[in-house]
Amino acid sequence: ARHKLSPLAARNALEDRFGAAVALAAVSQADAFAPGSALPGGIARAGARSSIMPMMAAEAKIRLGTRGSPLALAQAYETRRRLAEAFPEELGKDGEHVQINIINTSGDMKLDKALSEIGGKGLFTKELDVALLTNEVDFCVHSMKDVPTWLPEGTHLETMLPREDTRDAFISPKFSSIEALPKGSVIGSASLRRQAQILAVNPGVSCVNFRGNVQTRLRKLDDEVVDATMLALAGLKRMSMEDCITKILSWDEMLPAVAQGAIGIQVRSDDEKTIKYISALNDDNTKKAVSCERSFLATLDGSCKTPIAAQAVLKDGIVHLKGLVCNPDGTKMFRAERTGPVADLMAMGKDAGEEIRAEAGEQFFVDLQAYVQNIQAANTKPVK
Repeated sequence: ARHKLSPLAARNALEDRFGAAVALAAVSQADAFAPGSALPGGIARAGARSSIMPMMAAEAKIRLGTRGSPLALAQAYETRRRLAEAFPEELGKDGEHVQINIINTSGDMKLDKALSEIGGKGLFTKELDVALLTNEVDFCVHSMKDVPTWLPEGTHLETMLPREDTRDAFISPKFSSIEALPKGSVIGSASLRRQAQILAVNPGVSCVNFRGNVQTRLRKLDDEVVDATMLALAGLKRMSMEDCITKILSWDEMLPAVAQGAIGIQVRSDDEKTIKYISALNDDNTKKAVSCERSFLATLDGSCKTPIAAQAVLKDGIVHLKGLVCNPDGTKMFRAERTGPVADLMAMGKDAGEEIRAEAGEQFFVDLQAYVQNIQAANTKPVK
């Protein structure tokens, strides 16, 4: 059963683990980190027309760019901790020479529409790209599932941290599973991938657009705006919020998004100083698995506009890949699996994507894009 966390309990748990900045972001209003507001814990802000407020220029040896959500800040603090462990003499034993800069993104500011309506996941990264390319920050920390398959020229993904549990979590104060939801129930989700797989299991429910950070979504659930929601288990674990979970879903029940649970670090390709620090943090198995999944995604031209899922696992030098593409109402579903040596991981992802594209036919993808472009809210169950 799901256990409700009070705002105070949630803030205390986050502050114990990550510090006051993350806790404040979790329980404050959406404009808590608006331009001009005070930021705790040596954090600066960058914006499209504003400069970074330095922590203390003499102390900042390397500058980290991040979104301002509680989860993004938790990931930034995790990165800073790992840098401090790897380079305590240069960056400080507590990472005090790593400056964290909050950058407002379009995806964080346009919460009234589904991502599929306003440009996809790149809305969470484009302002970070600009800050990196204009040398406002030295590297950016991303949730890898938000990162488009195309990156701006002159930048690349240097490192991925050890991956967290990739599964999805079902959360409901009333019902134990997707199957248990009665006809007419409403599930809040901004993900076309989740919507399609939910409707394939229980076509009697409705899926509605449901965005905002983890805490905002859980508050809407407590206010009975919806009957249930879905969140990535990785984010809940990083926020120490596992008590909110009703059920953890297996891959057979809900195949996760490409790169779900992975934290990636983007750098300027010619910045040798930053690359020296960042490359030391890389988890090779995570990077290889995510690269295989992103190869599958790129072959299908995937983004938030298409319901695509893929997961790869490395074991004893062998890659196992599962991929899925479906239409938004879950009535058509195409799957592909591959197993092969690590050396072939990129080719495996591409081959699996090509198999699905051939099986589904090009008209399927044309119809899929037309559907997304024409609906008022991309996460409302279609009516035909």
